[in-house]
Amino acid sequence: MSIQKTVTVDLGERSYDIVIGPGVLAQAGERIKAISPGARCAIVTDANVNAAHGEALRASLDAVGIEHSTLEVEPGEQTKCMAVFEHVVGGLLDARLERRDLVLALGGGVVGDLAGFAASVTRRGMDFVQIPTSLLAQVDSSVGGKTGINAPQGKNLIGAFHQPRLVLADTDVLKTLSPREFRAGYAEVAKYGLIDRPDFFEWLERNRQKVFAFGPELVEAVAVSCQSKADVVARDELEGGLRALLNLGHTFGHALESATRYDGSRLVHGEGVAIGMALAHRFSNRLNLCSMDDVNRVEAHLRVAGLPVTIGEIPGDLPGPEKLLDYIAQDKKVSRGKLTFILTKGVGQSYIARDVPSSEVLQFLKEVT
Repeated sequence: MSIQKTVTVDLGERSYDIVIGPGVLAQAGERIKAISPGARCAIVTDANVNAAHGEALRASLDAVGIEHSTLEVEPGEQTKCMAVFEHVVGGLLDARLERRDLVLALGGGVVGDLAGFAASVTRRGMDFVQIPTSLLAQVDSSVGGKTGINAPQGKNLIGAFHQPRLVLADTDVLKTLSPREFRAGYAEVAKYGLIDRPDFFEWLERNRQKVFAFGPELVEAVAVSCQSKADVVARDELEGGLRALLNLGHTFGHALESATRYDGSRLVHGEGVAIGMALAHRFSNRLNLCSMDDVNRVEAHLRVAGLPVTIGEIPGDLPGPEKLLDYIAQDKKVSRGKLTFILTKGVGQSYIARDVPSSEVLQFLKEVT
């Protein structure tokens, strides 16, 4: 069995641990009791995750005498909406939870974002614990305190920064993911190498198959990814500057998700990020920032992982370049109307490019669509 690893997000008095490895879910009760003795819990989860892992979590809580209730929502990105958010907040209030009780987010990124946002506003801020059950959530959305829901105008436009008290990432639960969802999560793993860890990207090129085979390399990949994000969050918690690097591939990716109306049958988040990262490298090449060898290397790795790298791989019709540019202009990384992109000078050499001319982006979109 792989050894569990712990990564700490260093935020002073609000620091918290990310516990990674097999068997973590069974330890949830004792770990939660240790950080919050006497707290009652509300588990927020979706129907699929509840069926697969809900009983294991409830048994762990029962074993240490923690009172709990469960709020179930429907799976899918469409759940990250105002109506379901109101339902979750209402459920927390109906359960008569107090401010120092805990919200437990058991699920993927959708549940984590939704439950975390509900916790951030219920009784003006409740504590919560992230228990991510998808690879994407374990390496990205469960860490760093970004919570929120989608708006008709775009993804994640309503939300708050609200750090969890603890993150419990059980790598065994990833075995219940569909191959597609696991691949989608891997896009976020590759992202950390492409941002500023070229050695990690090279390690992934050598060890990807072992990661996909649930070997000890999976725990290592999740731990390195979480450490990468924790380092950035500790230096820029509220995304004033450096943290924007974590959005490599997301500006294009979010626009594509908006264009497909968050239809998971057509495009899931990690696939959007994979296409977005490929586009970011191609756009960087167009601006003479990185070589075509870098573009080909990135696309080759994503392809061998089973991920899409072009807009043409998204099934169904998509809006034209002008509309895609409109979606990009709605992105949270726009500042006073100026477009901000994460561009790159090569593998592991990403940087924040502010004031990117929209005319350049539009011309590029016309070329790639």
